Amino acid sequence: MSAPQTVPPDGGGRPGGSSRGPAATLAPGPDRRTPGRSVIRPSRSIVAAVTAVLLVGGAGSAWAWTEHEDRVAAEQASAQDRASDVLAAQVRDADEVEAQAADAARVRSAAVLSDARAVLAAAAEHARATLAASDGAVADDAVRKALAAELAGADAALAATGPGAGQSATALRSLSAALAASDAAVVGAHDAWLAEEAAAAAAAAAAPRPSTPGKPATSAPSCGTTYSGPPFYTSPATAGGDGSNGRLPPEALAAISWDVDPHGTPYFLKNAAAAALERLNTAFRGEFGHNLDLDLTYRDYDTQVAMRAALGSVAATPGTSTHGTGLALDVPELPCEYGWDTPQRSWMVSNGPSYGWVSPSWAGRNGSNPEYWHFEYRG
Repeated sequence: MSAPQTVPPDGGGRPGGSSRGPAATLAPGPDRRTPGRSVIRPSRSIVAAVTAVLLVGGAGSAWAWTEHEDRVAAEQASAQDRASDVLAAQVRDADEVEAQAADAARVRSAAVLSDARAVLAAAAEHARATLAASDGAVADDAVRKALAAELAGADAALAATGPGAGQSATALRSLSAALAASDAAVVGAHDAWLAEEAAAAAAAAAAPRPSTPGKPATSAPSCGTTYSGPPFYTSPATAGGDGSNGRLPPEALAAISWDVDPHGTPYFLKNAAAAALERLNTAFRGEFGHNLDLDLTYRDYDTQVAMRAALGSVAATPGTSTHGTGLALDVPELPCEYGWDTPQRSWMVSNGPSYGWVSPSWAGRNGSNPEYWHFEYRG
């Protein structure tokens, strides 16, 4: 039996032989670790290449993820900036709307306050006229005192102006309502007084007049009139009048309570003059037992023109007559009742000034145009 051949470790057929020849090629043998399985070993260059690819790919993936994160963060920051801008714009818009609403509220408040002041001013003016017309012409003066107090409060409120005045439209409206109520109370009291005076005048006219010095005990005139011209009558108020001579509007005049002219027209005078004449007549009636007789009071512009045309220079130039101001009256031209030396005229000359009514110097016996029947209100 022959001995086995020994194979050198390097696979050569000969000791020290080369492995480049055919004899050096050996077929793969079985894996000594796993019987029956062949082992495929990758080359070192392939492993290196794969490792490089993996390393480079991993680095690229890491860079791409970082870029993604930065982009997301930038987009989020941009979105937050846009949201902040939108919110700031909304706040600005809200502030502007609020400012505009506040301005509009101030304008409305100022307009309401102005209207309330205008209403109060009108009520105060009416109250002043009521006080003037009712002076001495109410049964109980307490209502006039109450109105005067309300008017003083209204005047104080109207005099207060500016932001520090502390006014409100509600307060001004309350003052107006209180003033109107007091005004209405005085008007009612004055109307009642006028009705009582008219009733007393009617009763006195129906009764025989007592005899007085210089006047027979009869209601008929004792002497004929000294007037020889065409008849003229007192004038009503001028509707839509502008307040000038002969063009006084209804609100500027008041009717005398005890008499009307032959046409049934009330005798009108300026409000204050009428109120003073009412008081004078009360004293006159207490002295002579009858009301003061009237012939003419207010004279409108057209009547002045007609009188000037009929009477010439005896009548005043149209637009200059004191009758056109509502501040003059004529008693009848009856020399035995109101003539120069009668008790009635003497009483009027002596006592009339206490009530604001005088005989002007030009109308006196020695005046430039003697008229014993003419009297004027000077206040």
